[in-house]
Amino acid sequence: MRTARRQLHPRQQHQHAIQVRQHLSHQCWFLNAQHLAFYWPTDGELDLRPLLQYAHLHGKTCYLPVLKPQHTRWGRGKLWFARYQPGDSVQPNCFGIPEPRSRKFRLPWQLDLILLPLVGFDADAHRLGMGGGFYDRTLAPLQLRHSGRRPHLIGIAHDCQRVGCIVPKPWDIPLDAVVTECRIYCRQSSMRKPLVSYRTTI
Repeated sequence: MRTARRQLHPRQQHQHAIQVRQHLSHQCWFLNAQHLAFYWPTDGELDLRPLLQYAHLHGKTCYLPVLKPQHTRWGRGKLWFARYQPGDSVQPNCFGIPEPRSRKFRLPWQLDLILLPLVGFDADAHRLGMGGGFYDRTLAPLQLRHSGRRPHLIGIAHDCQRVGCIVPKPWDIPLDAVVTECRIYCRQSSMRKPLVSYRTTI
């Protein structure tokens, strides 16, 4: 799946990024969200920077994940979300992934929408990550929150990353949906208000 996405032509990558922007820009969860977490694409991941640019131009506050900063109480191996707007300076983390230099942080339950990268997914929006567990550890406290703020969790992928079935582990954090260039895959067992799901002809 990682090889498949890396082999996409840059023109295809750009097209997929624009189509995902079109999908999400019409969703009420995106339209109503004020604080949104994106990610910086690497290893062939679908590029959300066109959507981030769109969100910024429409007055939304955007964030990128950063590995646990020094001298913080938030647990080891978890992510913070640092404020970012197009043109801000970034610096590579230990994995070589750019992170904002900003130290205006938010924790996951202080966000309205979190867009997550993934390696593989199935039609019921189960996610296969890179194996480091950063997002699962970061989002685990949301499972214990029965009231108050909870962000919508949306996986982002190329449609070539879809597999037949993924059996979730007990520690896997369920997504509300997965968005690709082709369509939106909603989690059937979700009790939350579903996304508008539609298919795009390519």
